[in-house]
Amino acid sequence: MDAQQQAAVVFSGVTPILRVEDLEASLAYYQQSLGFTIDWRDGEGFASVSRGKVHLMLGVCDQGRSGTWVYVSINDADALHAELLARGVAVRHPPTNYPWGARELQLQDPDGHVLRFGSDATEEPYGPWCDGQGRLWHPQPDGSWTLKA
Repeated sequence: MDAQQQAAVVFSGVTPILRVEDLEASLAYYQQSLGFTIDWRDGEGFASVSRGKVHLMLGVCDQGRSGTWVYVSINDADALHAELLARGVAVRHPPTNYPWGARELQLQDPDGHVLRFGSDATEEPYGPWCDGQGRLWHPQPDGSWTLKA
């Protein structure tokens, strides 16, 4: 494929499909805890939720697997953090600056999917990264990361 053909292809979005065990519980979490809207559902097995331009599909199906990580770009990680705390949502890791220029917070939904919400970094120093096992890795001056016990 040449550059002209490649330029003709327009990417317009992505909609992750998250496998869930209990669609009703997942819909309640995304709607009541995270402020998403239910766009549609097909009976007991599949649904789409959205907030702003972000869409997620939730399915009791063979698509996807538990523990998927999804990055969601937002305009203000601190404002979302305050909103979620006011709703009583458990935050896996609070807003933290990272060397890649983002300020991110993490949530874990009822099915173990980790949602990373990120905005532009602030003036605060870099902080620790929370990995899949919930361990904290701390940034080092040389750019490496060290696991602290």
